[in-house]
Amino acid sequence: MNTVEWIAAALGLANIALLVRRSVWNYPFGMAMVALYAVVFFKARLYGESGLQLFFFAAQAWGWVLWVRAGEGTSQVPVRWLDNFSRLVWLTATAALALNLGWVMHHFTDASLPYADAAIAGASIAAQILLAFRRIENWLLWIAIDLASIAVYLTKGLYPTAALYVVFLGMSALGLREWVLAHRKQA
Repeated sequence: MNTVEWIAAALGLANIALLVRRSVWNYPFGMAMVALYAVVFFKARLYGESGLQLFFFAAQAWGWVLWVRAGEGTSQVPVRWLDNFSRLVWLTATAALALNLGWVMHHFTDASLPYADAAIAGASIAAQILLAFRRIENWLLWIAIDLASIAVYLTKGLYPTAALYVVFLGMSALGLREWVLAHRKQA
């Protein structure tokens, strides 16, 4: 399994590097990465994150279509912020999803960290959708997700994946910076 985890991590690095640059070509790398991580997380009994990879695969395909349309033939897409009401709605929906998923996994599975797993899964769903819609807030969520994921993966002994998420954390901070600068240039 370790080889599969390392390959998934390498694909993840390529995916995030392309996302920071707002390139539509991030999606094929992301789709391959999540397919491999579905297996890695299932073997680690992180069922929320394993199932999340199925969502990510579909969301990556959907995001690819949206980004190609938004880019209008260019390699970089425009980005923007959510309004305050939308932020509140996203935050509330994300918290509700995470709490409910955690409760279900705690009561109906042998998940090893059901609430932490669910919080990461719920926030990741929100972040992926915001990413597809090219909202800058997706990077703030990814930073929080990366921090929580590092702790979970270290706890589960998934050291290559924890190391990947340390890199993701840095890349997410860079992505936030780059998208904010791109938004300012657009305005």
